[in-house]
Amino acid sequence: MAEAHQAVAFQFTVTPDGIDLRLSHEALRQIYLSGLHSWKKKFIRFKNGIITGVYPASPSSWLIVVVGVMTTMYAKIDPSLGIIAKINRTLETTDCMSSQMKNVVSGMLFGTGLWVALIVTMRYSLKVLLSYHGWMFAEHGKMSRATKIWMGMVKIFSGRKPMLYSFQTSLPRLPVPAVKDTVNRYLESVRPLMKEEDFKRMTALAQDFAVSLGPRLQWYLKLKSWWATNYVSDWWEEYIYLRGRGPLMVNSNYYAMDLLYILPTHIQAARAGNAIHAILLYRRKLDREEIKPIRLLGSTIPLCSAQWERMFNTSRIPGEETDTIQHMRDSKHIVVYHRGRYFKVWLYHDGRLLKPREIEQQMQRILDNTSEPQPGEARLAALTAGDRVPWARCRQAYFGRGKNKQSLDAVEKAAFFVTLDETEQGYRSEDPDTSMDSYAKSLLHGRCYDRWFDKSFTFVVFKNGKIGLNAEHSWADAPIIAHLWEYVMSTDSLQLGYAEDGHCKGDTNPNIPYPTRLQWDIPGEDMGKFCLTYEASMTRLFREGRTETVRSCTTESCDFVQAMVDPAQTVEQRLKLFKLASEKHQHMYRLAMTGSGIDRHLFCLYVVSKYLAVESPFLKEVADDGYGVSYILVGENLINFHISSKFSCPETDSHRFGKHLKEAMTDIITLFGLSSNSKK
Repeated sequence: MAEAHQAVAFQFTVTPDGIDLRLSHEALRQIYLSGLHSWKKKFIRFKNGIITGVYPASPSSWLIVVVGVMTTMYAKIDPSLGIIAKINRTLETTDCMSSQMKNVVSGMLFGTGLWVALIVTMRYSLKVLLSYHGWMFAEHGKMSRATKIWMGMVKIFSGRKPMLYSFQTSLPRLPVPAVKDTVNRYLESVRPLMKEEDFKRMTALAQDFAVSLGPRLQWYLKLKSWWATNYVSDWWEEYIYLRGRGPLMVNSNYYAMDLLYILPTHIQAARAGNAIHAILLYRRKLDREEIKPIRLLGSTIPLCSAQWERMFNTSRIPGEETDTIQHMRDSKHIVVYHRGRYFKVWLYHDGRLLKPREIEQQMQRILDNTSEPQPGEARLAALTAGDRVPWARCRQAYFGRGKNKQSLDAVEKAAFFVTLDETEQGYRSEDPDTSMDSYAKSLLHGRCYDRWFDKSFTFVVFKNGKIGLNAEHSWADAPIIAHLWEYVMSTDSLQLGYAEDGHCKGDTNPNIPYPTRLQWDIPGEDMGKFCLTYEASMTRLFREGRTETVRSCTTESCDFVQAMVDPAQTVEQRLKLFKLASEKHQHMYRLAMTGSGIDRHLFCLYVVSKYLAVESPFLKEVADDGYGVSYILVGENLINFHISSKFSCPETDSHRFGKHLKEAMTDIITLFGLSSNSKK
């Protein structure tokens, strides 16, 4: 509708009496407000760029330094040790300034240089301080005097009121571990999995790699680490995600659930209105960099914020050899899928963000729309669910021009994708297993054609008011989308709320244009053709860090498990082994977080070996027949698990694994002399 407004902003006709010019004041007003909104965003980005660029100083500190320098000059004190005088002599070559003006300019130039030098010094000092990770390995609850002094210095050099990206240039680079250390840690991780003969063979291969090919690959890797801000992240994104030719659905994308036991409204459009408005409020905070950077250790140690940048206005574009990530600076619309139809919904009216009740109104208009899908439209999104090569070829053949290109652009350039699902989902106490399985499967893959799996995330609203989302993985890791989701959950219920009748608060606005149906021209003859233990740890203590693998299966953990199934073992012996296994696991986690993990280093060495066209039997591929287990602590007395496995693998069964997991946790509760209802 916005395009329609612009098209009729002015019209003219030629008549026998001359030219008849007609202006649409409402259309011109909308154009003016749209332009004003864009310029406001540009100004905010410019301002934030300056503030972030000079952090940990502030723009006002420049004035303080310059005034201080000028004050000492007028007091006949030279704080520059002769530098100001040299600048003054250089300015004497020009006749356009008086002697007094030259003194002022010289003082300002020196003050500016001093200010920049202070910024660089503070940043470098903070980077050096953040390179220390000894605090990670200290005993829990105890902090040495040296660590306290170090924390105090970090706080001093961290500045005040940081914005989201303020610490990016102060974060240290991810270090490259020594090949020997990585190989030794790898051998330690596979020792409990191998028979003696196999382990001896693996040890020989590893030792040969460490002294022959490893150092050569390591040299290239160190060269990259000196040049790039992170020696892992770009290759991880490209080779693990973007070059994957298999389906994103199930294999890569992940999901987030609604609150299990709370449903603030049963009205689908109302829940969509509040939640979409909350998502847009978060996007506004992100655009303004008002989201505070996440910090550890009592809000002291900053984590990398780079992954937030592509949360919105982002889509993964398929290619025959590799995909690309398309990110727009801004987007003023979303695309909504309902009952096989696609609708474009504008997010702004009269130069402001739509209110929750107005978004609800737009969603209800879509729900009330009785039109049928166009030929080939209903299952179009199944293209994003399948293999990447057929989708890339189809996109090039059928979506490169005309109305198909316009509609696909609307989807890919949308702020995010929304599905108004026709099913009811959520936890049901009378049948918890089946209801949770159905809920998880719906968010993970839906019907395969009602989620746009290429978008940074698809927001799903079910018929009974439950919500969730499906997120594409290449642009960021799960903790980033979790931060958005926690904000949406709290804002929806605690800040926005609902009226007594379950609708969003506020009034509807009949002047808002109706959602626009996207138009498609799908060729009829082509319709229907498209239809080891690993635990992730974050490495965001380093610039552009993402994840590292924690190899949870250790000799210590295996000893504990064997003791638990051995009736001859005493409780005291089991507790001792549990403590050893826990300490080992924590140590492995800390190594992974501080850049001394195993898998990312080996992965990068493997990539270098491919570039050099050299092979090593030590660097081989992994299996694809395991379980995916995620969990969340809900309060003090509840842990929710999600277990996934492939139907194609006869060795795995998610329900069987869940049963064993529950039994193992019950055994541990019993081991510590607690009851299943204990609050200790």
